[in-house]
Amino acid sequence: MSALTNPTPVAVPEQRGHLTPAAPPEKPPQSRLRTGFILLVILAAAGAVYQFWVKPQQAARDVPVIVTRTAKVINGPFERTIRVSGITSARQFSNVTAPRMRGFESGSHMELLYVVDNGTSVKKGQRLAQIDSTAVEDHVDDIKAIIVQAEADVVKRRAEQAVEWDTLQQTLRVAKANVDKARWDNQAAEVRTDIERELLKLSYEEAEAQFKQAQLEIPERKVIQNAELKILDLTRERHIRHRMRHENDIKAYTVSAHMDGMVVLSTVFRGGGEGHQVQQGDQLHSGQPLLKIADTKNMQVEGNVNQSEATDFRIGQKAFIGLDAFPGVKLEGKVFSIGALAVGGWRQNYYIRNVPIRIAIDNADERLIPDLSAYADVTVDSKDRATMVPLGAVYTEKNKNFVFVKKPGGAFEKREVSLGDANNLYAICLSGLSGGEEVKLQ
Repeated sequence: MSALTNPTPVAVPEQRGHLTPAAPPEKPPQSRLRTGFILLVILAAAGAVYQFWVKPQQAARDVPVIVTRTAKVINGPFERTIRVSGITSARQFSNVTAPRMRGFESGSHMELLYVVDNGTSVKKGQRLAQIDSTAVEDHVDDIKAIIVQAEADVVKRRAEQAVEWDTLQQTLRVAKANVDKARWDNQAAEVRTDIERELLKLSYEEAEAQFKQAQLEIPERKVIQNAELKILDLTRERHIRHRMRHENDIKAYTVSAHMDGMVVLSTVFRGGGEGHQVQQGDQLHSGQPLLKIADTKNMQVEGNVNQSEATDFRIGQKAFIGLDAFPGVKLEGKVFSIGALAVGGWRQNYYIRNVPIRIAIDNADERLIPDLSAYADVTVDSKDRATMVPLGAVYTEKNKNFVFVKKPGGAFEKREVSLGDANNLYAICLSGLSGGEEVKLQ
């Protein structure tokens, strides 16, 4: 029995090259049971801690906390504004179009050789665009040659008429001489036979008729000659006027500015394609919009307001203007124009009627240019002092307005109030509240 409990150690033979360690002694069964029991006790304690301590704290943290939002009734100045969206434009501007040709041979197409860059500041008289005038100048040279020829024709015809006039005068003198000779011959008819007397009489009558005919032809010929000269003069004058029209067209091919301002190029469309700004090499038509000169020192905001709000606007109302492209820019202005009639939109918005409105900008800014998206907050109503309650605290029931007023103990009292004008944040309280009271927000 003792041999089984305490066995005699057996010697391990030593091997050459390495040593083999002895096996550790085996733990008794009582030690393993004690270790397992301790582990079970620790796990049971940890479960109890989680169940009765950690879990209740987590549940307490998950319970939502109800917070009542309140605001105070204030006394102060009240303003009601309406925002108008639109674009900036110049109040004073000049539209520049392609020149209208006075010479009918100029054609309807003109080639643009030069145009000033978009956004350039120009002065009055500065060149804005240049149109090719080579063909018209060549045509003017041809007309000048025609005018020289017409003047030569006038001189030549006057010399020819002088020769014709001398010929007529000579014919008249010869006819007068024939009449005198026939008269003298007729006076000697007493010594003649009857036949001779009759022949002399007929000769005298013939000479006298020829003389009268020559006298009548002189004034008629004079009228004819004057008419011929007048036709030649009119022809020469027509060519001169023709030349002057083309010379004016050549001057108009150089487009100059009529005022100081900023250049805004127009947009053109070709063949239904995508539009582009006017540029060098474009083919222009007479009267085609070319560009606009805008006075950037005198700007405005063009917008539209709903016809239901149009009655709130008046000429001279103050406005604060902002630019979407420059959020930091704040400008002042006033309403200076309100449309008399409502206008419709395009397509699906045709039946929505709006009233045009123009808001003048008082202070100038170098960043203020045409065609910028902008907005204007127009003050349509204001009061120096009023009791104002936040709109978020007002409840409506059966066409009556109520608020919940906080009492000293923390409870809220439902109270009916009478309201007046309102803006986006506050409403004027005519009765039911006083400044400083705290009301519950929705």
